Amino acid sequence: MMSVPSTIENFKLVIDVETVVRILDQQVVSVIQLLALFVISIGIIKALLIFVQQALFQSHSSTAFQKSRLEMGYAFSLGLSFLVGASILKTIVAPSWDDIGKLGATILIRTVLNYLLLQAIAKQSITNNTITDNQPREMIVSAK
Repeated sequence: MMSVPSTIENFKLVIDVETVVRILDQQVVSVIQLLALFVISIGIIKALLIFVQQALFQSHSSTAFQKSRLEMGYAFSLGLSFLVGASILKTIVAPSWDDIGKLGATILIRTVLNYLLLQAIAKQSITNNTITDNQPREMIVSAK
């Protein structure tokens, strides 16, 4: 038969492990959210630099707009993926039904946004590749 002090010690150990898991979970979630912030910020800066460089120095404002928008789209997509992961980790330790509902809504919204963003990126990539592929042909045709 187990003694009472042994049961109390095991209970304290379980509480201590749970506390450690909660603290680690909070720290990991914070790091992932920081990564998302970093990725999105870098994407915005890169997009701005692309736009400014091409709009001011090459006078292709429509091309600059599209390229900068594509760069931001990639950054937002990756940032949203990080945030979905962080949301899942937030509810990993003893979630309530309210937490699960909020998680489901958050993931649904972020996943739909990410899907739409990836669709726009794919469409823009195809358009950019078609324009790039057609330019040399047009130059060859006009040279004849």
